[in-house]
Amino acid sequence: MIKPLSYVEKIQPYIPGKPIKEVERELGIKRAIKLASNENPLGPSPKVIQAIKDLLKEPEELARYPEGSGYYLKNALCEKFLQKGVKLSHDEIILGNGSNELIDIAVKTYLGPGDEAIMANPSFIVYAMSVTSQGGIAKEVPLKDWRHDLEGMLKEITQKTKIIFIANPNNPTGTINFRDEFHKFMESLPDNILLIMDEAYYEYVSSDKYPDTLEYFQQGRDILILRTFSKAYGLASLRIGYGIAKAEIIREMNRIREPFNTNTVAQIAAEAALSDEEHLGKVIQINEEGKKYLYRELEKIEHIKFIPTEANFIYIILPENISSKKVFESLIKLGVIIRPVGPRQIRVTIGLKEENEAFIESFKKIF
Repeated sequence: MIKPLSYVEKIQPYIPGKPIKEVERELGIKRAIKLASNENPLGPSPKVIQAIKDLLKEPEELARYPEGSGYYLKNALCEKFLQKGVKLSHDEIILGNGSNELIDIAVKTYLGPGDEAIMANPSFIVYAMSVTSQGGIAKEVPLKDWRHDLEGMLKEITQKTKIIFIANPNNPTGTINFRDEFHKFMESLPDNILLIMDEAYYEYVSSDKYPDTLEYFQQGRDILILRTFSKAYGLASLRIGYGIAKAEIIREMNRIREPFNTNTVAQIAAEAALSDEEHLGKVIQINEEGKKYLYRELEKIEHIKFIPTEANFIYIILPENISSKKVFESLIKLGVIIRPVGPRQIRVTIGLKEENEAFIESFKKIF
């Protein structure tokens, strides 16, 4: 039997949150709720639904390959950022099958066997998976006060360091690094390292201390800013995200990118999503209201701790005698799907009002 490369065996596969239908089928229950994958509970904009319906009126379009460069979506992105005072060209944008694919493309472009990438722990597991799959070395730096230890990450840099990953807000903790500390970090970061800023939850951030990473892009730094339509825009199933970097970086990444990596439906849906600021505002409002409710209710439960979040999920630390696996199994029997993210840590997506209430009711039962 053919054997995989030695470093492939080191990869721990990503295990997604259980789908609602699978849980209902396995347990013989109805009306389960999923708060495991940080999905948008409100769903996509009505403009997205209409754009997809309009596309289906021209079924021959489904028989054609997608527009490989994503011209119209890039146009929409350029217009969106220009409204914020940031001038972008198509050459400075790359589209991906979710931002996950862009992580893979960047790693394949800039990191080889024996090279190192620095990241936080805990953080998004895909960073280490991508690096390891290329034969690289994933150097994980523990969080400090539940946030990226930027000084500690700088200390880990060697001549072999090619990439640094920063998730801001961080997944699974929901915490951010602030503008001042990030500026100090950038002042000390060598020019020959690619900084990948994963801003998947950017739209949910309310803190006025959040760093504007586009400033460093405009300065011509080696920074790749990743954002997605999977979270606040509610297009997780269509798998589309984008990256912003200077044209030289995007050009090299495009050598690796598959020719038709984003499909027609996803491109059209993402373009429509960008046009509906009102719907995005509703999504953010529902998240803020849900966050406040969950904070109040979790504070009433003894012996647990939670970390204030800038995203659409909450990181909860359980008592020493209770495992996250036990809580996950108990909740799922009650029809509530959450995500264990450590021995005593769970991550709970902020849902609609009735979903948050169902979680709290079930969570209190098992305590």
